Amino acid sequence: MPDIPFGFSLPGAQPPDPSDPQQMQQFMAQLQQMFAAPGSGPVNWDLARQVAASQLSATGDPAVNMLERHQVEEALRLADLWLDPVTALPSGIRKSVAWNRNEWIYNTLDVWKKLCEPIAGRMVGAMGDLVPEEARLQLGPMQSMVATLGGALFGGQLGQAFGQLAAEVLSAGDIGLPLGPAGTAALVPSNIKAYGSGLELPEDQVRLYVALREAAHQRLFGHVPWLRAHVLSAVEAYANGITVNREAIEEAMSRVDPTDPESMQAMALEGIFTPEDTPQQKAGLARLETALALIEGWVGQVVDAAAGDRLPSVVPLGEAFRRRRAAGGPAEQTFAALVGLELRPRRLREAGALWTAVTEHRGIPGRDALWDHPDLLPTDEDFADPEVFARTRTDWDISELDNLGEGPKED
Repeated sequence: MPDIPFGFSLPGAQPPDPSDPQQMQQFMAQLQQMFAAPGSGPVNWDLARQVAASQLSATGDPAVNMLERHQVEEALRLADLWLDPVTALPSGIRKSVAWNRNEWIYNTLDVWKKLCEPIAGRMVGAMGDLVPEEARLQLGPMQSMVATLGGALFGGQLGQAFGQLAAEVLSAGDIGLPLGPAGTAALVPSNIKAYGSGLELPEDQVRLYVALREAAHQRLFGHVPWLRAHVLSAVEAYANGITVNREAIEEAMSRVDPTDPESMQAMALEGIFTPEDTPQQKAGLARLETALALIEGWVGQVVDAAAGDRLPSVVPLGEAFRRRRAAGGPAEQTFAALVGLELRPRRLREAGALWTAVTEHRGIPGRDALWDHPDLLPTDEDFADPEVFARTRTDWDISELDNLGEGPKED
């Protein structure tokens, strides 16, 4: 018997047996408690955390031991030293930590809230709109249960997605977004070990390569003050154009019998969220993909330059990570199916070629100076001919760029 009502399991619960009245009574009591839980938004985040923790408990979430903490700290320290000669951006690491999978969720959840709540709000609103006007008047205050149901549904599904992501991510900045606390470089040792085993490469080299990537991300987001807001706003702008397929919600809800956990299992979010096919949405997607590609391309370039002849496996590691970021792992694909957000840099190789050309023509200081202002960065069109962009001078006065759009100053 499945134990996944609404597509998720009740945390800590055993699969209820419909033929056992006592088990079903306990199950319904837990379900009632879930609906009674207070919520301040469209997502039941407490439930999301519980579901993710329950999922990780079932699959395994080994605690980080002292040796692993030492290995992570040393890898990040060495990575920062190797990066010094290959970038003009100074170290952005104020704290080096090793996380287990639950700690990754806990420390990145605040950013996920900001990204996911607008989408969840539209789903909850769409569920409420499915209730006929006459029924709404009859339901009165009980109509809030629709929002509670939507918040629980989305929270449970997100909990599943976070549990899967946490079992795959290698570091705080692994998927290109500034998810963790500013200045905190974090690696996930258990996932690095599993990933290195799959590549059949030495674990210490994989760890150091991941540390180089994490340290490079910290430099970029730590010393480019506008970048964090720029990337997150690009994600939010794209998310704002994601619409809710009300027919998909109606069809899914029609299969649910609140007294039958097995029917609740059929309620899933895949296919409910779809991007709008509008010029604005296409532009938003292009802006997001370009931002992620530029970040990933820059990180890849400086990491490969830093590793150079020092890391014997740098070539296969670099290629493996490019494939991984371009395709996305199973967990990233699940997350995209759930909330409609694909966080992949589709033009990664073009971005890498562009940063290489810029470095050759302008040197390291000229390359990294492009991060001084968003208007200096390459656009999607520049990917087509990196050499032309690299040779074009950009001796702009940044203060003038910042003043664009302001009205004339009074005398």
